[in-house]
Amino acid sequence: GIVGLLKPCLDQLDDRVRATRVSQSELHQQLEGLAAELARVQEQTRCPLQLDAYIKKLQNAKRRVVVVNNILQNKQDRLNKLHTQVNKENARRRALLETTSPLSITPSTSLHAP
Repeated sequence: GIVGLLKPCLDQLDDRVRATRVSQSELHQQLEGLAAELARVQEQTRCPLQLDAYIKKLQNAKRRVVVVNNILQNKQDRLNKLHTQVNKENARRRALLETTSPLSITPSTSLHAP
């Protein structure tokens, strides 16, 4: 039924959210490394280069990545809950079908002995 139609979509969405979260995490690590490297360069050089603006931009980008990562985490949690509910509903329906199936009498079954 409808659960069967939703499950592949949910699985695909779950995989894509997971891949996006990994990508966001990698980007976050790279931004941290780049910000640290720029800070080291600024400390080592005594030239009039003004890297503060670039460092602030990197920090803002890092903050936005963290925000997006948190949003993705919340969506992932909701998706996992929905996936669990779908699985529970599938199990409930299977159990319901299994309990009603033996009660039906087929034409080959007879109450009289042969």
